[in-house]
Amino acid sequence: MSESRMIRVTVRGAFDGLSDAQRAELIADGGDDLMAVEYTEAGHLSYDLAARPFFTFRFGEEVTDEREIPDVTARAELKAETWMTERGYGFKKLTSQTVDMSEVPLGKRGRRL
Repeated sequence: MSESRMIRVTVRGAFDGLSDAQRAELIADGGDDLMAVEYTEAGHLSYDLAARPFFTFRFGEEVTDEREIPDVTARAELKAETWMTERGYGFKKLTSQTVDMSEVPLGKRGRRL
């Protein structure tokens, strides 16, 4: 039986070519709480457009085979692009970072039994 792995993908980019109306809309919405970071399959978007033009999407997905990890990354990038495009927001410099949480070393507290 395969063990499930939690994969976290962080997709970052910069807003680009926003109209004044789009910028005002995004600032009014405020994005998700920057202190309440979540990795979800649908994605969690955070930004502080009043401070800087960057955004971060966080996606989480479980897989049973490590060969699925590149597909998880590709899906996360596509979801971020689709979200921005569907709303008419321009973006650039999209990058992603993928972490297999089963590979993250535990700190001292995590090793206690």
